[in-house]
Amino acid sequence: MRYFVTLGAREVPVDVTALPDGGWDVRVDGEPVSVDAVATGGALSLRVDGRVIDLVLDGDPPNVRFTALGISGAATIETERTRLAPLLHGSASPTSREFVVAPMPGRVVRLLVAAGDRVKAGMPLIVIEAMKMENELRASRPGAIAEILVLPGDAVEGGAKLILLE
Repeated sequence: MRYFVTLGAREVPVDVTALPDGGWDVRVDGEPVSVDAVATGGALSLRVDGRVIDLVLDGDPPNVRFTALGISGAATIETERTRLAPLLHGSASPTSREFVVAPMPGRVVRLLVAAGDRVKAGMPLIVIEAMKMENELRASRPGAIAEILVLPGDAVEGGAKLILLE
């Protein structure tokens, strides 16, 4: 099954195939990765290319919060099926509203849009600095910027609402 994992502005395809021997063939962005997972209470203990990572997920896909390796943040995890579900059930609406949220704690560096701007899917909206790296957050779909909830220089928590997209 193909998953689309979005962290900040980057979407990464993850292909997972069950093998006859009970193992898994995992490919991240097309590259093979050795993965083994064991549920341990409220977490997953993952061995990824020989490195053990304890992963705690909170929430239900597509929007989850995570903690791993001392880093907390937000991610979106979708499949092709979950992406199509709103269209198939008629619940998608061109006037639907969605927030662009901070994927992790950081500082707003630049706003690349203003209220009222029309945007296309994939268009850069805002730049957040986190862990000394600039992360450009992009529009997940076409729409209009209804409201900007932060200013350059603002410190934000992971999951904080930044921009309202209609």
